[in-house]
Amino acid sequence: MSEGSAHSLLAVIARVMKYLLPVAVSAGMVVWLFHKVDIRQVGEIMSRGVDYRYLVVMMVLTVLSHIIRGIRWGIQLRAAGIPRIPVVAESVSIFGAYALNLLFPYLGEAWRCVYISRREQCKLSTVVGTDIGDRASDGIMILMLVFLALFVARPYMDRFLDRYPLGEAIDRITTGGGLWIWIAVVIALLVAGDYFFRRTAFVKGVNQSLRRIWNGFVVLFHMKGTGLYIVLTFGIWICYFLDTYLCFFAFPFTRQLISGQGYCWGLIPGLVVFVFGSCSMGVPSNGGLGPWNIAVMFALSLFGISDSDGAAYSLVCWSFQTAMLIASGIFSAIYIMLSRRRLTGHRPPVTDKVNPINSGNSEK
Repeated sequence: MSEGSAHSLLAVIARVMKYLLPVAVSAGMVVWLFHKVDIRQVGEIMSRGVDYRYLVVMMVLTVLSHIIRGIRWGIQLRAAGIPRIPVVAESVSIFGAYALNLLFPYLGEAWRCVYISRREQCKLSTVVGTDIGDRASDGIMILMLVFLALFVARPYMDRFLDRYPLGEAIDRITTGGGLWIWIAVVIALLVAGDYFFRRTAFVKGVNQSLRRIWNGFVVLFHMKGTGLYIVLTFGIWICYFLDTYLCFFAFPFTRQLISGQGYCWGLIPGLVVFVFGSCSMGVPSNGGLGPWNIAVMFALSLFGISDSDGAAYSLVCWSFQTAMLIASGIFSAIYIMLSRRRLTGHRPPVTDKVNPINSGNSEK
């Protein structure tokens, strides 16, 4: 086999694994979940005693959080030199991204960057930089929530670390030195490779793209509207938390957590379940299917909720949220299609003196 053929084969394998791995993770965890619980009992729980009004409110709050996220991202885009776009277009970029993440993890992130880049005819790497800043803000919020949970719900977090092998493994990895040594080795190799091959065209191109990404990221620290950005960030995550907390009111077995002694009206269990679910989204899967369900089930078990009840809670909440994501994704597709038709209808006739690519964007 020639070197070119081998390279092509490896590229195909890498692409296939990129899409198959998340599907395999989701499928494997769902199979494990169904093996762990009594499916018949889960079906009975889902068919009776569920107050679907709270689930509808949860769906509305999720849509609101996506709109807020779109507005917040617009602040970063303008700080990076990209013109203001309508709030609807900002929201559509988020709606479409989350809908596509149901198909393949992180595909939505790539799509929304390409969508804005093409719509505004700007550098893709700059948009990617703002997206990284957007996700960095989320990472900071998750860390803050983890520390908050460790502070206000320490007994329940310790129970997870002591009771489950996964918790013991997390505790061993994070407290041991091996992980940090490997991270340091990888960073050192990347820095050395960049230094010794800095004159090659490939490394120059990579460094140029990284500089654009960095410029898009650092706008977080000197952009106008930082105060509003912070307020919107808290608004997003308050909506996310309320999604979890309101679902407690929908099920008989989680309502007892709201009135339980020492649970602070259910806020402490809600925080623990929310933190577990948020951390699980780092596992590549289709819209969180599998990892999120199992993480939520584990978290609820810390408060005496059975595996069957926890599985029913996670499956119902995930299903309603997925239905909302699909609906908002369809709305995004219709909006983009209509926007393109309107754009085409307003373009001047193409002549030899007019470049149709540079004929302007009448939608802006």
